[in-house]
Amino acid sequence: MSVTTAIQLRRSFFGEAERVLVEAHGMSASLFRYDSGIEALRLTNSRGHLVVLPFYGQMIWDAVFDGVDLTMSNMFDMPRPAQEIVGTYGCFAFHSGLLANGCPGPEDAHPLHGEMPCAPMDAAGLEVGVDAEGPFLAAIGLREYVMGFGAHYAARPKVVLRPDSALFDMEMSVENLSGAPMDLMYMCHVNFAFVEGGRIIQPVAFTPDTTVVRTKVPAHVPRSPAYDGLLEALAKDPSVMEVTDEPERYDPEQVFYVRGAGTGPDGRTAQMYKRPEGDAFHIAYDPASLPKTVRWVLVNSDQKVCAFCLPATCEPEGHAAERAKGNVQTLPGGESRRFSVRLGYLTATETKAAECTIQAMAADCAIEAMK
Repeated sequence: MSVTTAIQLRRSFFGEAERVLVEAHGMSASLFRYDSGIEALRLTNSRGHLVVLPFYGQMIWDAVFDGVDLTMSNMFDMPRPAQEIVGTYGCFAFHSGLLANGCPGPEDAHPLHGEMPCAPMDAAGLEVGVDAEGPFLAAIGLREYVMGFGAHYAARPKVVLRPDSALFDMEMSVENLSGAPMDLMYMCHVNFAFVEGGRIIQPVAFTPDTTVVRTKVPAHVPRSPAYDGLLEALAKDPSVMEVTDEPERYDPEQVFYVRGAGTGPDGRTAQMYKRPEGDAFHIAYDPASLPKTVRWVLVNSDQKVCAFCLPATCEPEGHAAERAKGNVQTLPGGESRRFSVRLGYLTATETKAAECTIQAMAADCAIEAMK
């Protein structure tokens, strides 16, 4: 039986000095405000903490477990007010979408990664409770999007932390409040730290048909004969990107589409980014609800990121291009859709077990492909 207590947050609760609001089940939630004026909620357990921005798209700004910083290197010392995600591109994770997604093309008018990343939330709160998996502490929120002669939906993001675990859940529920159908494009955009010598472990082979290199490069990426030549080489043999041991290959960015990934007995799939120390970053999700997997790697003097697994309903080429590919979902009036991703950090011991699980998924995938 699930037992939950909810606490509503108000912007006036947040001050310059951090203060604890809740302590329960060996976890705590504390509130503070950055100098930029943005409210922050720190969820802490025995392993580490998350910093969630409860009124700002419910971004996860920071993630640290067992002393390891999971977040991309970036130019931002704090979140900054912005209308688009590029104005504050230093967070660990954000909700990308929801009416449009990805890099806008020539036919698009939507902002980069849609309207949700920096959306001002209408309500935010905390949940403390116990469910089938045990105790939890969660950040919750509500954003009602309404546009005259346009879409009307309720977005309900949620971040769930549990005691003694460095894995947590990032969720998004979308309800169409209109009587008319709405377009739906969602990506769980997780910006893990780049690790030189890290190895990507995926439940499918590194072949040109399963690890597909993006060759339709958006306008913001500088082109050169050398870059185009690298794209051509990667398209023939993407396996050279299995180990991220040559940072110069990722300036400009590289994007891949991972297709045909294997799943486990529970129907979920997983990917991992193993550090040379033997520990790893990990993501698991249900491909039935998030059928696309994108990989984005960028290393330059200002930003270093290995978004090795971005679960999504679509690829990131913008609304018009994704509609042409059949990747824009339709959410009928009055209906809801929920997305859930479990992600975070694994110790070296946990990594060994997770690697075996992913390898088993890949083996099953290979057997199925031969049938």
